[in-house]
Amino acid sequence: MEQKPWEKSGLFTATELEVTQWIDAKGRATNPILLSDYKDKFKVIYCFQYWCKGCHTRGFPSLVRMINENQHRKDILFLAVQTVFEGHKENTYDKLLVTQKEYDLKIPFGHDTGDTSTNNISKIMINYRTMGTPWFILINEENRVVFSDFI
Repeated sequence: MEQKPWEKSGLFTATELEVTQWIDAKGRATNPILLSDYKDKFKVIYCFQYWCKGCHTRGFPSLVRMINENQHRKDILFLAVQTVFEGHKENTYDKLLVTQKEYDLKIPFGHDTGDTSTNNISKIMINYRTMGTPWFILINEENRVVFSDFI
């Protein structure tokens, strides 16, 4: 089987997200999402901050469009994660539900503030080498990051 062009240049192997605070598709607190539980799925991870204007003007509209165009597909996992690296008082866990409802997104949302080992910067930002928000990470079924960039 021939690889698609974006698959040939897989950036690196994906690691677990290390995000401990999540709400499920219905806005209820839930157990951490583990990528290893979704080995056979293509994973789309949208990284945002509540106060990020670009996240609301570009990122979320793109995410909503992706979800709407692929809602029939069972082989794709969509996740949104608030990757906090500044504005800890504004980008809170409570804002997850607000944001989920605002965009009527029926997907899990995570809250990643990092910890002392990352100087309270999102672990996703450290582990996936993201440089801000809005940011998309695409992980193929072979657990390779095939896209990781601003949108």
